[in-house]
Amino acid sequence: MERPGAIREAFERVGAWIQAYFDHPNAFRVMPQVRPGDVVASLPEEAPENGEPFERIFEDFERIVVPATTHWNHPRFFAYFATSAAPAAIAAEALAATLDVKAMLWRTSPAATELEEVTMRWLGRLLGLPREWTGIIYDTASIAGFTALAAAREAMNLQIRELGIAGRSLPPLRVYVTDETHSHVEKAAIALGIGQSNVVHVPMDDTFRMRADALRDCIAADIEDGLRPLAIVATVGTTSTTSVDPVREIAAVAREHGIWLHIDAAYAGTAAIVPEFRGLLDGVELADSLVVNPHKWMFVPMDLSVLFVKDESVVRRAFSLVPEYLSVPEADAVNYMDYGLQLGRRFRALKLWFVLRHFGAEGIRQRLRDHVALAQEFASWVRAAPDWEVLAPHPLSVVCFRYAPRGLDEAALERLNASILHAVNAGGEVFLSHTKIDGRYAIRLAIGNLRTQRGDVEWAWRVLRAAANSA
Repeated sequence: MERPGAIREAFERVGAWIQAYFDHPNAFRVMPQVRPGDVVASLPEEAPENGEPFERIFEDFERIVVPATTHWNHPRFFAYFATSAAPAAIAAEALAATLDVKAMLWRTSPAATELEEVTMRWLGRLLGLPREWTGIIYDTASIAGFTALAAAREAMNLQIRELGIAGRSLPPLRVYVTDETHSHVEKAAIALGIGQSNVVHVPMDDTFRMRADALRDCIAADIEDGLRPLAIVATVGTTSTTSVDPVREIAAVAREHGIWLHIDAAYAGTAAIVPEFRGLLDGVELADSLVVNPHKWMFVPMDLSVLFVKDESVVRRAFSLVPEYLSVPEADAVNYMDYGLQLGRRFRALKLWFVLRHFGAEGIRQRLRDHVALAQEFASWVRAAPDWEVLAPHPLSVVCFRYAPRGLDEAALERLNASILHAVNAGGEVFLSHTKIDGRYAIRLAIGNLRTQRGDVEWAWRVLRAAANSA
């Protein structure tokens, strides 16, 4: 047994460390100065035979784990989609871990189930979604997207759930995306037996948005060839450039042919909470499903992704399987095990509930506005600087750009910008990532951290220019 007071002492130590971590966010390198295998080499080959005191474990956390961590909570983390965790949500995570419920059936945790129902209604209304839509929490957009495609397949009534795909005379099923669509859609197609070759890449316009006319042509050609359209995946805020597909136009094509329309708004969907960005989800009411990730830009710790669906019964039909030992008498209760592959589910709704109450809707809106404004200001600095250029529209908080002195071909520009990015990240003060846009190497700066200030963005710009001058 734990000695009296041991838990409180441990939490006081951890709480003090967390407080110091957030009080001095620049105390660590953003990206650690370690090599693959360093952490493994610093740890024993075998688990300890006997228990060790908390103090010794925590010392190793500080000595081994922290220095080898890429600090996503750092205000100068500008890579990928910059995220951050609100302390209130961290407290909620600790409470959820303490309760340690498995929210598979209503009866296994009524509070977890019903709090999820409530927070999903709150979030849906903040986003302006139709009130009859249902929100379901998953871990990531990858699993939410997989679930949406599985539901789309079930909605076709092909008896795939019962009979499978192999050995049947089914036409190939087709999923329509663009080159900017997140890779998890192709992974889902692989896992669901649709096949990667049946993921159709629809041409885009010059702002990297799916062309509705090209989509219509692709579908018509597939139908003529005896293929069966399964789903269209439109993106609101693509990973590389945050471009926004014309959802309303795409929805019109989907309706013409009765095709499931899924909207991937994992990053940008949160911005629709802000009235001036509500247009990002224009036409979403015509879709069948939508994914938004509060763990990306709503200050909720990883992981929490929300799938909204127009008809939840299709999702249940695709996944519900109730063995005798899980049958229950509460016929009118929601049992979240029926909505996906996972049986046991964490109490994720608790941290979203804490965040929504801690900031309030207006508090979240103002922070999103601030992030967008900082990104627009950064883009203006890039445009105004000689030999620098912005490579894509930047409607939200991500800017794609590069250093482009005259006289260099694309291969040379790629080598130059890759070396600049490497130099910046190796310094440890700033962390950025890259992408390719129409084959052109681009550096990405993403703003989304609660603690990022104008001075942090200015610092990144200073470091970038210094690296370019030294390249």
